[in-house]
Amino acid sequence: MRRFALALLVSFFSLTLHAENPQTMRVDYYHSGNNEAEIFSLDRVVLEPLAFSGNLGQPLDKTLRGKYSFEIVDPNTGDVAWSRSFSSIYGEWETTGEARKMNRTFHESLRFPRPESTFEIVVKKRNQQNDFEEIWRMTLDPDDYLVHEESAAYASQVVAIEHNGDSATKVDVLLLGDGYTAEEQENFIEKARELTEILFATPPFKDRRSDFNIWALAPAANQSGVSRPSTGFYRDSPVGASYDAFRSERYVLTYANNDWRRIASSVPYDFVEILTNSDVYGGGGIYGLFSTAAANSDWAGYLFVHEFGHHFAGLADEYYTSSVAYEAPDEIIEPYEPNVTALLDPENLKWKHLAQDDTPLPTPWPKEIYEEHSIAYQVRRNKMRQENVAEAEMNKLFAENQRIVEGMFSEAPYDDTVGAFEGALYQANGYYRSEQNCIMFTRTTDFCRVCAAAIEQVIDEYTQP
Repeated sequence: MRRFALALLVSFFSLTLHAENPQTMRVDYYHSGNNEAEIFSLDRVVLEPLAFSGNLGQPLDKTLRGKYSFEIVDPNTGDVAWSRSFSSIYGEWETTGEARKMNRTFHESLRFPRPESTFEIVVKKRNQQNDFEEIWRMTLDPDDYLVHEESAAYASQVVAIEHNGDSATKVDVLLLGDGYTAEEQENFIEKARELTEILFATPPFKDRRSDFNIWALAPAANQSGVSRPSTGFYRDSPVGASYDAFRSERYVLTYANNDWRRIASSVPYDFVEILTNSDVYGGGGIYGLFSTAAANSDWAGYLFVHEFGHHFAGLADEYYTSSVAYEAPDEIIEPYEPNVTALLDPENLKWKHLAQDDTPLPTPWPKEIYEEHSIAYQVRRNKMRQENVAEAEMNKLFAENQRIVEGMFSEAPYDDTVGAFEGALYQANGYYRSEQNCIMFTRTTDFCRVCAAAIEQVIDEYTQP
């Protein structure tokens, strides 16, 4: 049961103060284009089987961490009844070199509480100044007989890993296993519990554990594992997760949006982390969509938390010496991600409230020494991957690199200081991170203070009235 603070919500969703939460509505659509143009086309409108698990007390997105946003609009008044920002695989793909050469189509979804009357859905995208501009508008009738009603086909397989209360006032996270056979279900649940403990051992999640519900579900796969095309390994797994997204050997995504949404609709979820039954280092995270982690990797805990940081809080990658598929921006502007800055106005540093007045901006750190070491490390890493060496050897390399980097940072004068350290967002110059080290920069165990604050803001948005 839920009381609404806003009269707009009460009228638009036609709920009394003692009504059950509305059901979850989902708009599935195709997102097509290239690096210069994009087009949206409706697939179908779906009524999911469960009540909406989001926070109806905060209907309008306050954090706006994504590249896109959508609004549910009353066509008679123009009032916005619901809004959320998000990012997408398409939004990443359009920044790759491939988008200059060809068109592609990706399947995407928007989820929101079911309105009781005809509504407009408005999708917006950031322009070159990072301001949102409308790019698609469509009118829909929730009572249309073509609205598809899904059943909770996987409800009997859902396991509650952590349950702290009503989904309406908690952050609901689904751990969605992929590549687990029926005989491997116990392994999956054990891994889900292990990674849950790692997440809640990491501040600020540690102090906010009671704000979360954690669910686990792994539809049975016919074969164990997920695809890794660069090595000729293919699996037709239920969720469709695969390595080599955008031809990056460590990037794990699924393009099978229809499949995993159908599975997930049996669970009251706000966020999804896909755990792949694989031991090769890899993962991915897209804000508001999902994150992925190789559950059997020696670095599974780090991957789980780092990638969840992308998906949950819209945190940017702070590393910049690793190879990525994305092309450098034509112009450096202030990023919209909360943990990186272009430092165009040092007097108004994005996280000024967390920095000391006497900290120099930019903040000195052993950048040249780090880059010399890290570039040599990446050469070794790439060579070993090309040779397809055993994962145990790769893990030794990762551990050795982390020891060297942490030793280097421990001697730096501004270690554990909030400032503006150049090198972030895949670029060596022009972008800055808030601290010398963070789980979004290296394989360390802690978020910096700026990232931690950004995470807390999202938790509040999903749990506070």
